[in-house]
Amino acid sequence: MEKPREYNAATEMVDRNVERGYGAKPAFVDPERTLSYSDLQTASNRVANLLTGLGIRREARVAVLMLDNVDYPSVFWGAIRAGIVPVCLNTLLTTEQYRYMLCDSRAQALVVSAPLLPVVAPLLKELPDLEHVIVDGGEDDTYPDLHDLMQAADTGFETAPTSSDETAFWLYSSGSTGAPKGVRHVHTSPAYVADNYGKHVLGIRHDDICFSAAKLFFAYGLGASMAIPMSVGATTVLLPDRPTPAAVMAVFKTFQPTLFFGVPTLYAAMLAHPSCTRENGSDGLRLCISAGEALPEDVGRTWQSRMGVGILDGIGSTEMLHVFLSNRPDDIRYGTTGREFPGYRLRLVDGDGNDVGNGELGELLVSGGSAGDGYWNQRAKSRATFAGEWTHTGDKYTRDDEGYYYYAGRTDDMFKVSGRWVSPFEVEQALVSHPSVIEAAVVAQEDDEGLVKPKAFVVLVEQADTESLFEILKNHVKEAVGVWKYPRWIEVADDLPKTATGKIQRFRLRELSAGDQT
Repeated sequence: MEKPREYNAATEMVDRNVERGYGAKPAFVDPERTLSYSDLQTASNRVANLLTGLGIRREARVAVLMLDNVDYPSVFWGAIRAGIVPVCLNTLLTTEQYRYMLCDSRAQALVVSAPLLPVVAPLLKELPDLEHVIVDGGEDDTYPDLHDLMQAADTGFETAPTSSDETAFWLYSSGSTGAPKGVRHVHTSPAYVADNYGKHVLGIRHDDICFSAAKLFFAYGLGASMAIPMSVGATTVLLPDRPTPAAVMAVFKTFQPTLFFGVPTLYAAMLAHPSCTRENGSDGLRLCISAGEALPEDVGRTWQSRMGVGILDGIGSTEMLHVFLSNRPDDIRYGTTGREFPGYRLRLVDGDGNDVGNGELGELLVSGGSAGDGYWNQRAKSRATFAGEWTHTGDKYTRDDEGYYYYAGRTDDMFKVSGRWVSPFEVEQALVSHPSVIEAAVVAQEDDEGLVKPKAFVVLVEQADTESLFEILKNHVKEAVGVWKYPRWIEVADDLPKTATGKIQRFRLRELSAGDQT
């Protein structure tokens, strides 16, 4: 639906739920507290007042480095209400990575959860643009406390008359292929995600309880925990801790979510965990969703068989804010990323930008109203990615005659063996379909003759006779996907390098393999 020119996302996502009569309904629940929609409206007003009271003006940036608790949405929507731009930061980075993002964004204020303060503390007096540091929780009185400041602020605030095309918030790309980039999203983007994916695909309902293992700083988590449930006045469960299989199952049992948003590596890890049974709390689930990376077919089928609920595999990106291609509840085809749905248009193109036919490999391009407004201070990369109405995803796909899309891999991850393209994901799917393998990642490596061949890194269910297992796995891949695609080398790993959003960082494995050869 077309939004008016004067439009503030906080009005749509927060105030409208109070107007609908949902004020007393829980909007957010964490292990310690519950925040109703009326509470959220008041809290976001207080945050807007405290930020403007510090002299922070419209369009300035406020960095948000917070764990997932009920204070996060108060800060996020409070900044947006004031026309101030929250910059959501990954909570699992290093001091130097935060230095880069805080300098790059020129944030005037930082709101940080107390457990994360030690990581950024060495930087805070070195950043010329950073004028205010506010700490959420803890007992350190070096910096002002968020709750104290909110309590002292007024409960009423006149929402800034922002434009529908004005930047509302930033998200940094996950850095799975290099340095992160600040993606600027406009005020209408959250509602666009909810109106299309949330309603057309998920059928989001007022009585749904949403739980996302993906955190709020991640585009997938922001849409799953805020944009989609808030569009209908649903409830969201927030988990400040790491989403381990045991922690996720505990949330299932305690809060009985109806929609669960996970990533493939977590689904695989949960299936390997003894607590992952239907009897342990999944009775309330009506849908499970997967994004971040392509879901291996075997993982999807095993989950549905054991837990009694299917997984909708989809693909989204920081640049598009959320999922733009997906399976649907009445149309799950494991091994595919589903079909196009209303609100988004898709193309597959070759290296020259020409459309390719069904069955041919091409890069996936997407057009939709949730596309970012470009990267901050990255003009060349913005022009290469946001090409008019089409956004380049960097993902390789094929499409069949029925319109289903099959993931092949990232453009940077694809390689040729004996003149034929190899999709690392296809080989990885074959490996994880073996009962001994939990996770797998495949990269290109040169043999002694300088020819490129696949190399696999695997995480095993338990220790095994690797020499005999490696031969079994090689033959397993040959039979599943083709003789030339089998990994010539297999290396056991305790874990695979991933971004905080669960994406496997294959470029780090390529660096590791290159180091092994020198």
